[in-house]
Amino acid sequence: MKNEFMQKALELAKQTETDIPVGAVVVKNGEIIASAFNTKENDNNITSHAEILALCRASKILNNWRLDGCDIYVTLEPCPMCAWAIMQSRIKNIYFGSYDAKYGAFSKIKLEQYSDYKPAIYGGICEPECDEILNEFFKRIRA
Repeated sequence: MKNEFMQKALELAKQTETDIPVGAVVVKNGEIIASAFNTKENDNNITSHAEILALCRASKILNNWRLDGCDIYVTLEPCPMCAWAIMQSRIKNIYFGSYDAKYGAFSKIKLEQYSDYKPAIYGGICEPECDEILNEFFKRIRA
């Protein structure tokens, strides 16, 4: 089941042309309730990260900022801004694909240690596929 949701996040990541290809889905009771991909460049908005957009959409659908019982799947380890929003929303499980060696909120910064809320965090889900999309994007923009 986890791979199915990460595959959907990967499909979303591929939809952006100008932004770092990151996709995110929010799942509740085994169903995707919200999804998004990065649109920061397109929107000229620093907060238009896939995770933030997906959380906002899920909150509207559930009519609550508390996303109790929800999980999030994201193709790249969340940055500190996104990770803090995820934890504040009370997401139960965080699944991510690629590790962010520089800005990874969980693997590098260990942001969860600063919060009373402790979600379960799982990295490396479909990591080779997630890495490939990112590597291809950065090769293209550096060419």
